[in-house]
Amino acid sequence: MLITFQSRAYPNITMFGNVALQLIRLMGHSGSVPGAILAEDVPEALLRLRTAIAAGGAAPAMPGRDRDQAPDDEVVSLAHRALPLIELLEASAKAECNVMWDKN
Repeated sequence: MLITFQSRAYPNITMFGNVALQLIRLMGHSGSVPGAILAEDVPEALLRLRTAIAAGGAAPAMPGRDRDQAPDDEVVSLAHRALPLIELLEASAKAECNVMWDKN
């Protein structure tokens, strides 16, 4: 499954479903798809996501996956996977836009 995030303030972002759901939950949302964050709630969602990412450090984006299954250069941290979504949230907060997501 793929999930696409949309905002008038930023190009669409498509992510693998498991990673997107993890990030949605870190923003403080229930994880339902489709879903949305109203413009006035975007700054709080951004803060929650940044705080959770900072607390998690460089944890793998795929929980339960053993790092021994792939060389270190193939493991992408959740922090790196979150960067496009963080940029979308920053742009949306600045432009006071809603953020929506749905399955592809």
